[in-house]
Parts: sequence; structure tokens; C-alpha cells
Amino acid sequence: MSMRRRRSHKSPSHDHSRTSTPSPARSGSVASLSSGSPSVQALSCPPQGTESERRVKLATIHKALIADPVDVAMLRKLAISKGGLLTDDVRRKAWPKLLNVNLFDVPYKKGVNIENHRDYHQVVLDVNRSLKRFPKGMRDDHREALQGQLVDVIVRVLIKNEQLHYYQGYHDICVTFLLVVGKEAAFALMDKLSTHHLRDFMDSTMDRTRHMLNYLLPIIKKANVELHDFMERSEVGTVFALAWLITWYGHVLNDFRSVVRLYDFFLACHPLMPVYLAAAIVLYRQEEVMACECDMAFVHSLLSKIPANLPMEHLVSQAGDLFVQYPPEEMAKEARLQYKLSTSMSKHPDFELETLCQRPDKVLQHITSKSNGAASSQATAESQQRSRSSTVVKLAVWAISAGIGAAALAVLNTAGEYW
Repeated sequence: MSMRRRRSHKSPSHDHSRTSTPSPARSGSVASLSSGSPSVQALSCPPQGTESERRVKLATIHKALIADPVDVAMLRKLAISKGGLLTDDVRRKAWPKLLNVNLFDVPYKKGVNIENHRDYHQVVLDVNRSLKRFPKGMRDDHREALQGQLVDVIVRVLIKNEQLHYYQGYHDICVTFLLVVGKEAAFALMDKLSTHHLRDFMDSTMDRTRHMLNYLLPIIKKANVELHDFMERSEVGTVFALAWLITWYGHVLNDFRSVVRLYDFFLACHPLMPVYLAAAIVLYRQEEVMACECDMAFVHSLLSKIPANLPMEHLVSQAGDLFVQYPPEEMAKEARLQYKLSTSMSKHPDFELETLCQRPDKVLQHITSKSNGAASSQATAESQQRSRSSTVVKLAVWAISAGIGAAALAVLNTAGEYW
């Protein structure tokens, strides 16, 4: 496997009061940010500025979660709309539904030796270097325990899916899920994400990752020809956005709230949405970009560092506008890209359809409980049968014990414990 290393990114403070590129015209609310299907409309929500509006949104999310089947289309709208899913408690319930993951049916870890995996040592090195991804002020022993869980989650996903190859940056996505939903749920969600949204990044080469990045400049060109031409002359390319894409911005944003807000957005949308967000960020910084020297080193240095004070909700909205106006299929034709080359993108329509028939957690829990009850009854019956067999053995031992030595009796009694 070819390991990909990336340079460290720190977010300096800059003045970003300049006006941004006017957003592409909207026709009503943002439509179809997921696959182009008209059935998935982005919700036109009021600003999440008051407690009453927040309560209304939380109630709407709850209603979507308890519907049977779960109203995944509504969950997507709410995850995309301003403020996203609002709280980590809601995310713990909604993220699995957005990915069609049944948390009541997560396979229990049995005898998995993660240390024998080919990528184990690289994963440990990366996780040990990820201190900034954990909350400030966290006790060392708590953080170390979470780092151990993070290694476990990552390597278990790789063991389960032998076709996947670890890349540096994968742990930045995993740690976000670990901190929000916990270890076992994080494993289940990353298992699904790794074979869908993140699949192109997990090849043995970076070919399909580069393919996804190749959509970036054509999108910028559609929205702002002058900015695109400047970037072309500077020969900056798209490498500055590599860490943004393959970590879902987890490595380059310091504010955890911004990261989970983006994850709400990405989980509800098409796999190429992180690239559309990258385009929105570059367009927002157009004046800075065009004010610097038209040279690859200068432009790359500017763009590779994401400022801390970006208006994230505005950029999410802008990315949605860009997606609607310049959908991936259209951009693939114009940029002479092969849309179906991407596994993440080509599998997404089927993935979306699969999410529409999910049962609410209360029903899943009941089904699992009944299933476990049946299994428990069977286990009890088998245990009783073993007990009867054991009694027969003990009776036989008692009957012949007078005629055998104490050592032989001890052997028989010990063997009886396993019958």
C-alpha cells in the first residue's frame, strides 16, 4: 500500500471582511443536494436564533426519527438546513439513519487480533500524533483510553474489509465519530462510510482521490472565470485541498462544533459535497487569492491554511447552491472526467434508496430483544440438556467411584465440568 503523507495545517487569523462571490441564483429552497433526486429537498428553516425555533427543529427531527419507516428524506433536509442536527445527542440517533446502520445489530468483537494487521503500526503512529483532535483539558488517562479505542475502531474496519487500504487522514474522520457516538457505534458508522462515501480514498493508489479533486477547478470556473484563470496561471493545482477532502475537514478546522456541523451536511449529501465546499471556500476568499502574487508557492501557502473565522453556515449554503447549479454529472462532461470512475459516486444512488426503508430505533430494539429472547430460550434449553447429561455422568461416576481410585475420580469430575 502506498502511504500518503500530508503537511501540517494550522489556521492563522486573517481579516475576512471582504465581500464574497455572489452565490448562484436559487430557485426557492436548495434542491437535491444528495443525488440529484427531486425527492430530497433542502429544508427552508428559519434562523436557529431563538430557543423556540430550536425546540421546533428538535421536535421535527424527533418526529422524523420515530416515523415508521424513518423519514430519512426529512432528516437529510434538517441536517442540511441552518444549524444542522443541533446537538450530539440528536446526532447519535440521526447519523446511523443517514447511513442506514442498525446499531442494534452491530457484530460483537470476538477474538480480533488487531496488532497483526499490516497497517496497525502506522495507525498507532497517526493516532498518537492526533492530540489536538481531543478536547482541551481532557485528562491524560481519558485521552489515552480514547486513543486506544480509536486504534481499535480503525483496524477492525480494515480487518473486516480486506479490500480497503488505510490512508493518513482516515483517523481524523474516525475520531470525530468516536467522540460523538462512542466506540461500537463509531465502528458501525465507519464500516459503512468506508465502503461508500470514503471508498475512493481507500484504494492502494491515489488515482480516484485525484479524480474527485479534479472536479474542483471546473466548479470554480463555472462560478468565477477570472478567479479560475488566475489559479490556472499560478499553476497551484488542487493539492492544497487534499487534506480538506480526505479528512472531511477534521484535520484543518480547530473548532469541533464546525466539524460536526459539516459532518451533518456531508452525511446527508452526495459524496462529492466536500469538493463543492472547497470550491465555496476558495470563491469566498477570491479577493485574498487574487491579491497575492500569481505564483504556485504563494497561492498554495494562502489556500492550504483555512482561516478560523470563516462563516461556515454561509459556506454550507454556498456549496449547496453550487451543487444544484453545477451538478457532478454535468461537471464530469464539461471537464472530461469519467463520473463512473468513482466508486463513491457511482454507488450513491443505490445507497440512498437503501436508506428509505429503515425502521425506527424503538422497533429495531424490540425486534432485537425478541430475537435475543428466542436465542436465550434456545440457550436455556441447551443448558438444561447439558445439565441433564452432566447429572447422568455424575451418577455414573458415583456408581463406579467405589471401584476406582481417587485420581481417576478426580479426572472424571473435571471432565464432567465441560459436558
